[in-house]
Formats: sequence, structure tokens, C-alpha cells
Amino acid sequence: MSEIKYFTEEGLTKLKAEVNQLISVERPSISRQIAEARDKGDLSENAEYDAAKEAQGLLELKISKLQEVVRSARLIDESKMDSSKVLILSNVKIKNLKNNAVMSYQLVPENEADLKKGKLSVSSPISKGLLGKKVGDIAEISVPAGTIPFEIIEVSR
Repeated sequence: MSEIKYFTEEGLTKLKAEVNQLISVERPSISRQIAEARDKGDLSENAEYDAAKEAQGLLELKISKLQEVVRSARLIDESKMDSSKVLILSNVKIKNLKNNAVMSYQLVPENEADLKKGKLSVSSPISKGLLGKKVGDIAEISVPAGTIPFEIIEVSR
């Protein structure tokens, strides 16, 4: 039994597109490389053939793993979530009470995190400290530099 991973609809769509790309584009490409290498003669000393077969094995492993993730994936149903407190998929605006810096993040499943886009993994220390808090609450979050108090300014979906 594989581990259940949670996805937004957008994240699951991207994952399925990646699997489709690997199957419909990458797999035929490697098959052609193997055929071309095979046509060059003696396979016992054909480095191109060996490399193409190894690439095929790695690709099939990747496809298999991603298909397993898709099979065990669960979509997060935002309609059943309490929007008054910080949960996964919440957009949260927080204020660092030490330096008054205001930051906005969306808490997303680990596999969809992208700090450049403001998408913070729900398993990160900051997210863990924010989960369950409401507007006006103070979250004391332990980070490598010490403990930082954050005030929750806004929570939305």
C-alpha cells in the first residue's frame, strides 16, 4: 500500500499531465533510440544501446512511481473546510512581531510548495505553527534563529 498524498485540483492535473508526457513523448523517443542503436550492429559493445536501455529502465521506473502517486492521490475538498482558521489551502497574511514585516502565503500540500509563488508547504515549521489559528491569534514559531511571534492578520480561501 502506498502513502496517500493530498493534492489540489491544479496539482493533480499537473501530475497527470507529467505522466501523460512521459508515456506519450518520452517513452516513444527512447524506443526510437534503442531501435537506432540496435541497427548499428553488435550489441555487446554498443554503448549507445546500453545507455538507451538504461534510460528506458529509469523512465519506466519514474512512470511507475508517478502512476502509483496518482492512484493513491486524494483531492482536498475546499468546500468542507472552515475558513475562519488557518488550514491547508488557506491564504494567510501574517505579521512578524519582531520586525513588523508582513508576509502572505498559501498553505499547500508538500508536493505543491513553491516559495517563489508564495506557496508554503503545510509541513514546514511556519505552517505547522499557523495551523488552527484564527485572525488576531499570535503564533510562537520556532525557527533556526529562535522563536518568532507572528500575528495572524487575515485568513481566506
